[in-house]
Amino acid sequence: MKKNKPKKVTIDGLALMVGKGFAGVDRNFKVIDKNFKAVNKRFDRIENILLEKHSEEIKSLKDRVKVLEEALAVE
Repeated sequence: MKKNKPKKVTIDGLALMVGKGFAGVDRNFKVIDKNFKAVNKRFDRIENILLEKHSEEIKSLKDRVKVLEEALAVE
């Protein structure tokens, strides 16, 4: 069985290989950035829903405490 001789790699050849490896990376980052923006929008929407719900719950609790204070004549 004949063994393959390893190919000699020159600096120029290595530079070309590295360049090909990085080709298109900028496009990938644009796609990733777009996806992160969509995820951030969803998180913002969820955060606003939760904040609104908590605000309603706090108002309800304040109203209930007020009723209790009035019933017990506490200020």
